[in-house]
Amino acid sequence: MLSNLDLIREFVQNSIQKKDILLSNPALTAQTVYKLNQLTAKTEGVIATAQLSHKIPEFSIHANSSHWESINQVLAESSYLLKGEINSRGFYQYQYCEVPKGYQMQCTKSVLLWRAWWKHRKYALRPGIPLELLIRTRDSWYPIRDLIISDGLLYIKTLGSEIALSSDDLVTWLSKVDG
Repeated sequence: MLSNLDLIREFVQNSIQKKDILLSNPALTAQTVYKLNQLTAKTEGVIATAQLSHKIPEFSIHANSSHWESINQVLAESSYLLKGEINSRGFYQYQYCEVPKGYQMQCTKSVLLWRAWWKHRKYALRPGIPLELLIRTRDSWYPIRDLIISDGLLYIKTLGSEIALSSDDLVTWLSKVDG
């Protein structure tokens, strides 16, 4: 029997390939309804959809789903990133985004970016532009020059701007893949 994470991966991969799906386990069901793949949790209803009629499928994920973190992780692994705020139906929108070679995309609460920064901050202290961590802003990837926490906010300095986030805000960022 498929685990929840395996079923979510199948849902995402079939949707990206524009394939119909019909899978189930005790907690989740993935199925195609017309030109829409949907993921349903037995206790929550529809928690994710993928619009197959678009040239490149787009995903909608229910913001309050207990499976949101797993779905978000699988979408990030497949180069799909969160776009904007929660819509009127309570869903986040995800669109495909080209990830530069040698990087892995993350979509996490900003506090996890802070933790990663502490591991990589020695690179930021060297001369030149630090390329270990990049952040998505203004539809482009920018190197992170510095991160500062002040008054409960995380301030991210890039080459052209400063972004202020609370610790619970979602942020899309790239980390350099070792090797």
